[in-house]
Amino acid sequence: MRRSLTKTEIIRKKEEINRIFRQGKAISCRGMRLISLSNNLGYDRIIVIPAKHFGNAVERNKARRRAKEIFRNYEHRLSSEEPMENEGRDFALILYPGKVSTFSLLESGFCDLLDRTRRK
Repeated sequence: MRRSLTKTEIIRKKEEINRIFRQGKAISCRGMRLISLSNNLGYDRIIVIPAKHFGNAVERNKARRRAKEIFRNYEHRLSSEEPMENEGRDFALILYPGKVSTFSLLESGFCDLLDRTRRK
C-alpha cells in the first residue's frame, strides 16, 4: 500500500495551475477554497496552496502534508464507489490562515468540498 501521492498526482507546472484558476469552478467553505477542473487523464491531481501570510514554513508545509494525506485517503474511498468514472479532475486547494488549525477541521471541510465537487 502506498503511503504518499505519486508524482503524477501532484500538479507542478505553472501553466496547468493557471489553467485551473482561469477555467475551474470554485467552491468555498470556512478556511479553504477548492477549485476543480476536468483533466481527461483518468486520475485526479491536486495542488495545495497556503494563502499569503499563512505562517512560517513549518506551518505551511504541515498544512500541505495534512491536505495531501486527506486527499490520498479520500481518493482511495471513492475509487470503489465510482469505478465507471474515467474522467479525472485537477484540484487546487487554497488554505487560509487560522481557520483550519486542527487536522479534524481540515479533514471535515476538505471532504465536504470534495463531495460537493463530485456531485456536480
